[in-house]
Amino acid sequence: MARVPYLSRTDATADTEALWDRLEAERKVPTANIFAALANAPALLDAFLSYANALRDGSELSPKLRELAILTVGHATRSRYEIAHHQSHANKAGVTPAQLAAVADFENSDLFDEAERAVMRLAEESTAAVDVTDKRWAEASAHLSDKQMIELALTIAWYNSGVRIMGMLDIDLEDSYQG
Repeated sequence: MARVPYLSRTDATADTEALWDRLEAERKVPTANIFAALANAPALLDAFLSYANALRDGSELSPKLRELAILTVGHATRSRYEIAHHQSHANKAGVTPAQLAAVADFENSDLFDEAERAVMRLAEESTAAVDVTDKRWAEASAHLSDKQMIELALTIAWYNSGVRIMGMLDIDLEDSYQG
């Protein structure tokens, strides 16, 4: 059970009505539990959405590489919530069902190319150790521009913060994602 109440549009005030309009326009309805919890701090939820949107829509990083990095963060932190919510995004970005099943053990899978494996290694190392080795950075940067590396670093860090927020708030996985 979450440590804060999940809010909904019925909890909106005149000050938060526009935020609920934005949330419903930009995200799935019904509202995901993470957003319903963060709605307890509306100004921060608004900023949270803007940052997440910039990572997704304002980046040159390949959506497939982005989603593989996010799923790697999810697996490295054992975040069922993150994994469940990003499998459909990954699928839309071109990650195959077989690759989805292999993310947790990507090092032992031949389903990923060099660039994908390098991005996943960087995500895993950053998640586990915070600092990354020059070797891991070089592996990924051999496939990406400096701008894309910054976008990747911000994405990995952002989703690391997300899984920690979900864990700290004890966000429940929605029934529609159970299974």
